[in-house]
Amino acid sequence: MKNLLLLVIAITIVIEGQAQKPKPNDPDEKKVNSLIARMTLEEKVGQMTQVTLALIAKGSWSNQDGELDDALLKDAVVNHQVGSILNTTAHALSVDTWHKLLTKIQDETKNTRLKIPIIYGLDAIHGQTYTLGATLYPHNIGMAATRNLDLARLVTKAAAKEVRASGVRWNFAPVLDCGRQPLWSRFPETYGEDVFIGKTMGAAVVKAYEEDGLKNPTAVASCMKHYIGYSASRNGKDRTPIYLPEIELREYYLPQFREAVKAGATTIMINSSEINGQPVHANKYLLIDVLRRELGFEGVIVTDWMDIIRLHTWHSVAATPREAVAMAINAGIDMSMVPSDFSFYGLLIEAVNKGEVKMTRIDDAVKRILLLKMKTGLFDNPYPEPAATANFGKPEYQTLALDAAHEAMTLLKNDNNSLPLAKNKKVLVAGPSAQSLSALNGAWSYTWQGKEEDWFPRDSKNILQAITDKIGAANVITTTGKGFDNSMNYDVASLTKAAANADVIVLCIGENSYAESPGNTSDLALEENQVALAKAAYMTGKPVILVLTEGRPKFISNIEPAAKGILMAYWCGKKAAEAIADVLFGDYNPNGILPFSYPRSMGEMVLYDRKPTEDVREVFNDDIHTGYNPLFPFGHGLSYTTFEYGELKLNTTNLKGNEKLSVSITVKNTGKIDGKHTVELYTHDLYASITPNMKRLRAFQKINLKAGETQTVHFVIDSNDLAFVNAQLKTVTEPGDFEVIVGKQKVLFNYQQ
Repeated sequence: MKNLLLLVIAITIVIEGQAQKPKPNDPDEKKVNSLIARMTLEEKVGQMTQVTLALIAKGSWSNQDGELDDALLKDAVVNHQVGSILNTTAHALSVDTWHKLLTKIQDETKNTRLKIPIIYGLDAIHGQTYTLGATLYPHNIGMAATRNLDLARLVTKAAAKEVRASGVRWNFAPVLDCGRQPLWSRFPETYGEDVFIGKTMGAAVVKAYEEDGLKNPTAVASCMKHYIGYSASRNGKDRTPIYLPEIELREYYLPQFREAVKAGATTIMINSSEINGQPVHANKYLLIDVLRRELGFEGVIVTDWMDIIRLHTWHSVAATPREAVAMAINAGIDMSMVPSDFSFYGLLIEAVNKGEVKMTRIDDAVKRILLLKMKTGLFDNPYPEPAATANFGKPEYQTLALDAAHEAMTLLKNDNNSLPLAKNKKVLVAGPSAQSLSALNGAWSYTWQGKEEDWFPRDSKNILQAITDKIGAANVITTTGKGFDNSMNYDVASLTKAAANADVIVLCIGENSYAESPGNTSDLALEENQVALAKAAYMTGKPVILVLTEGRPKFISNIEPAAKGILMAYWCGKKAAEAIADVLFGDYNPNGILPFSYPRSMGEMVLYDRKPTEDVREVFNDDIHTGYNPLFPFGHGLSYTTFEYGELKLNTTNLKGNEKLSVSITVKNTGKIDGKHTVELYTHDLYASITPNMKRLRAFQKINLKAGETQTVHFVIDSNDLAFVNAQLKTVTEPGDFEVIVGKQKVLFNYQQ
């Protein structure tokens, strides 16, 4: 009976406190346990409180220089014992300013009783967003187009070094949301519509951030986000309701987080919205049962911006602000990104004192936070590190940025080999993106929205400059002005007149920068003024090359047929313009491929891994397979050379149990120039207890072939790569027939358990 009672007590502690697994030989854990034993309730709740820089800056949100208000700083750090600060105010700051700011914050912690250091966090989404002079790389959607895991790792390590050089040790990245809703304004932060790319590239990035060891000045703590289903918004707007059956959640949205946890991610940020009417910040099942117990995540769970109070003010599931706080903390939240006041601090203290939140839950959250600070070396030295500072602004980052932008460039169309262009041609450069840095870099580029170009490095080039550098000013004509919204960019009459002196028109169109809810849209149609530009360009009779700078696919079906070439440039960062020019004029052979299906129209938003009934359009009982009819399919991307596949070979057509299936295929560069090429392997489950997808990506390899060279590509998959989520919400592989698909070839094999 006594043993049973002890078991019940232990289970209760796990359920209510989400207790971490004890690590008796971990010196950090011993230090943290000792520290927690000495802490007051107020000091513990302070550690769970995260506030924004504007709360302690002179002038609040109007602050431009990073100067701190001494009284406000003391109120936050000494009076409220805050554990974390995040963000900037108006724009990116210099390395020196960051160092001065962070030193002053850490100095203030010395005036607290326990002298616990602050952990600072920033959104370094595609490079160190908020430090002047930092190198920006392609957004995740562009990195997914490279299909190059090694390149993603290198980019991440360079970004981590510049974050750490700024004095910051916590990065709110990567975004692991699956981009299956192109209306969503955070689509460019995703790795696209495919689960496999998302989980493999996401895990590689997490490991790259952290694998050096978080006490090493080359590493930063990563933050998986936004757990979970955030990108599956019903209406495509940011922070709006999601209706998602659990079978779909587990099939398409959970695997990325599962792999990132395995890769060692130390923190996670929560979906700001609600799933099936329940805000994720208040969802014990998702936060405790799935994230903690099933996935085994032991790190810090942090909210997104203001999301606890919004349980009361937006979601209306908590009748009072204090109930909202208790609800979120009891559901498993460790740290609240409050962030603009100390309301959470006071309300959580009240909730504990009234018995609405148990001290075991508080201790568990604080322990995770303090362990994170231990792991990142803040207790050893909380100040900016000279060894880290030395890693800022290295010349090789510029080379890496160009490599990444090069490999992301995706050639969608090239009628009659119109590209590459001859360098002695007269080129008219037109369109709103021609002289816009923001349209090349996108969101989170020195400012939140990325639109204030005064903060970009002085050596940043726009497309017009890069083309001019490439072929000389005498060969370049333009009708554009600086800035995406400049009225000169939309002057049809000027374009028509200038075209008379040009041999070819390079029309740079797409989207200007946006981030989060300001990027909400009701339509993916290309703006009418840009359509008018394209039609005017076609009317001149000159060949027109479209360059698309966009974070998500804009409908171009009405202007695509007359274009001689189309280059998808995404938001590719510091060296995007140079990469575009290199591809247009043949100094780089494009090899990016689409990480999403480029839709033809709003009524044809079908994904590549569609179900059979999505693939079929039934017309009077005749099965017509036109359901998947994008303008450009997932995985599409052209090259200036040609590749030929040999016979697809399997080591067996009868796979059993845990055996490995070896797949090989020869690839030959049959063209006249060297080129990189991605070989993708898909599988198709012919029959299953749950309607199978038409195909699923299971592996990819990027190879580099010289002209005339042949290489054999090998893949190894097993039963786990054939698995799906069944009606009982279990991930299973059922026996039966499968196809392996590479290029246009299919080979059948049978699997038996």
